[in-house]
Amino acid sequence: MAEIKETEATEARGLNFVEQEVYADLQAGKNGGRLNTRFPPEPNGYLHIGHAKAFCMDFGIAEKFGGTCNLRFDDTNPVKEDVEYVDSIREDIHWLGFDWGDREYYASDYFPQLFDLACRLIKEGKAYVDDQTSEEIAAQKGTPTVPGQHSPYRDRTPEENLDLFIRMNKGEFPEGSRVLRAKIDMASDNMHFRDPIMYRIINHPHHRTGTTWKVYPMYDFAHGQSDYFEGVTHSICTLEFVPHRPLYDYFVNELADESYRPRQIEFNRLNLTYTVMSKRKLLTLVTEGLVNGWDDPRMPTISGMRRRGYTPQSIRNFISTIGYTKFEALNSVSLLEHAVRDDLNRIATRVMGVINPVKVTITNYPEDKVETVNMENNPEQADAGVHEMPFSRELYIEREDFMENPPKKFFRLAPGSEVRLKGAYIIKCEDVVKDADGNITEILCTYDPDTLSGMPGANRKVKGTLHWVSARHAVDAEARIYDRLFDVENPAAETERDFREMLNPESLIVKQIKVEPFVAENARQGEKFQFQRIGYFTPDYDSTPEKLIFNRTIGLKDTWEKVQKK
Repeated sequence: MAEIKETEATEARGLNFVEQEVYADLQAGKNGGRLNTRFPPEPNGYLHIGHAKAFCMDFGIAEKFGGTCNLRFDDTNPVKEDVEYVDSIREDIHWLGFDWGDREYYASDYFPQLFDLACRLIKEGKAYVDDQTSEEIAAQKGTPTVPGQHSPYRDRTPEENLDLFIRMNKGEFPEGSRVLRAKIDMASDNMHFRDPIMYRIINHPHHRTGTTWKVYPMYDFAHGQSDYFEGVTHSICTLEFVPHRPLYDYFVNELADESYRPRQIEFNRLNLTYTVMSKRKLLTLVTEGLVNGWDDPRMPTISGMRRRGYTPQSIRNFISTIGYTKFEALNSVSLLEHAVRDDLNRIATRVMGVINPVKVTITNYPEDKVETVNMENNPEQADAGVHEMPFSRELYIEREDFMENPPKKFFRLAPGSEVRLKGAYIIKCEDVVKDADGNITEILCTYDPDTLSGMPGANRKVKGTLHWVSARHAVDAEARIYDRLFDVENPAAETERDFREMLNPESLIVKQIKVEPFVAENARQGEKFQFQRIGYFTPDYDSTPEKLIFNRTIGLKDTWEKVQKK
C-alpha cells in the first residue's frame, strides 16, 4: 500500500486537484491502496518544457505519496522513432532530478498481449478489418451532429476478419490497404467511438523488435492496455485526452475487473508565450536548419535549456509556480525567465566580461605596474569567498558605458566625469582618441590613487560604477547572445501565417568579447557565471581552452516585456 506522508494523511489542503483525487483514491483503498503512475513519451523527438510539466506531475505525485512511477516509451510508430530520442529522454528526466529505477518499459513489450487481445475482440465480433482508404474512412465518420456511415466491410464474419488480420501481420498487404477497426457505434456523440482504428500496417523495421511485426497498434488502443498490463493505477495526461477517456475506459473494460482498474486524470498543458510546443514544428525547425539542432539554446527543449544554462531547480520552480488546473492557459515566458534569474542569482559566480569593448588608458598609472584586487564571488552565499583580478594601466570597458555628449542623468563615463571601476579605483575622463572616420578608439583617463579599498578615499562617492577587464590580461572569447526564438506573443494563434515567418531575426547574435582570467580558468561545462551588469552566462558545449564560447543564459533584467509594451 502506498505510504501517505503525515502532512497529507491529516488533511488534503494545499494539494492540487490531481493530488486531491489521487489522495482520495488511496484513502478509499482503490487498487489495493497502490499508487503507480507512468510517464509515456513517444521516442520521436526531444522532450520540451511541456513534457517536463507532465513528468514533474507523474514522478512528483508518486514521490509525494510513496508510490512508484514507470518510464514507458510509447514506441508504436517505428517510422518516426529513434534510439537517439530514447537516450535523450532518459538524460532529460534524470537531469531534472527524477528516476524510475528498474521500471523502464516500452509499449512494444506488450505487442504480443495487444495482438492477442485484438484477435479476441475480432472473434467476439467487436472488431473488423476495413479495406477503405484513410480518406474514405474519414469521410464516413460524419460530424458531431451528423451520424457516421457504416463501412461496407463492417459485417465481415469474425473468421474472415481474423484471417485478414493475421495475414496483415505477415506482410501480405501494402501499407494503407487495410486497418483493423473496433466495432462500436457510428452514431455515437463521441467521435472517438465511431469505429476507431486499432491497428494499421507499417512496413518499417522497429528499433527494438526489428521486422517481427507488420501491424502496429494505435495510441488509443495501446495506451490503456499497456497501463493495465503494467499495473498503472493513475494515468495522468493533458486535457486534449479528455474526449479520449471514454474510449480508454471502453478498452480497459475488456481486461479489468473490480480488483484493479487504471484511471485517467487530465490537467492543463503548458503553453508559453513567444514559443511553439508542437513537436512537428520543432522537428521542422531542426530538419530545415532554422536552428542548430534539438539542443539549440533557443529551443524550448529540455536539452536546449540545459545547454543555454537553465538549471533543473529553476524549471521545477517555474512549473510549481504555474501549477496544474483544468483550464488551458498561455503562460508568460517571463515567469520562466524570472525563475531562471532567481536561481542563477543564488548560485552564479560574479565575474567581469566586456561584451563590446573599448580601450581605456589611465595616463597617470605606471606603465609596468600590475595590481590585484579582490572580487566577491557571490554576495548571496556567505562562504563563496573572493577571487583575484589583475588591474593595469590599460583596460577595457563597455563602449555603451561612454558617451561624448551625454544626456542628463547619464551616470557613466563622459568627458570630465568620474566613475568607479568596480572593486578598484575612481577614474576621470580627460580626453578621447578617434580614428579617421571619427570613431572613438581610446578613452584617456586619470585615476585617484587614494580610492582603492583600504585607502583614505575609498569611500568617496561617485554616481556610476562600471565593470572592466585589464587589457593586458584579458582573454578573448565568443559570446552567443540568445533571445526569444519568435517575435510574436502567441505563434500558434497566427493561423494565417507560416510559423517560419514569425522567427525573431535577432534570436542569436555572436559577439567577440573580453573576459577576466578567472573566467577562462574556470570555464568548465555546467559552470554558471554572472557577467556583472550584463547577464548570466555558461560555457557552451563547443567551448575549448583554445576557443572559449559562452552562451548568455539570460539578461539581468527583463527588457523584452518593456520593449513590447512601448
